[in-house]
Amino acid sequence: MRIHLNIGSNQGDRKAIIGRAAALIARALAPCTLYLSDYVESEPWGYDSPHTFLNRGILVITRHTIAPADVLDATQHIEQLIGASTPHRNPDGSYRDRLIDIDIIDIDHITLDTPRLTLPHPRAHLRPFVTGPMRQLDDTHPVQVVSHI
Repeated sequence: MRIHLNIGSNQGDRKAIIGRAAALIARALAPCTLYLSDYVESEPWGYDSPHTFLNRGILVITRHTIAPADVLDATQHIEQLIGASTPHRNPDGSYRDRLIDIDIIDIDHITLDTPRLTLPHPRAHLRPFVTGPMRQLDDTHPVQVVSHI
């Protein structure tokens, strides 16, 4: 099973926050191997802020089957653990700054459209900070193996 995620942060120690999220993902989806792309710095997408995002793609490879809803539950739980209990959006629906944002980009190329989750991510193709890391991770030599759990 191949799961593509994208982690972003534009608050606090962004590298440390992304690193903690990656370690928690490896633990939550174990047994798995986690590959990390290079970091990508980007302007906030969909709103204005003086705080740039640091993003990193993650490719999770596992031999066991994980339901997409379980991947979503795990990533949302990790966001809450790290302190992103505040919504990613303002009351008017616009985006806001955040410590952590974990997006599920793709799970084994399945198509899914539920009230909780749409796969593949419907706006991934519009975001270079997602597509660049995905291409890098899909190359024959992933950048960094984080864990063989």
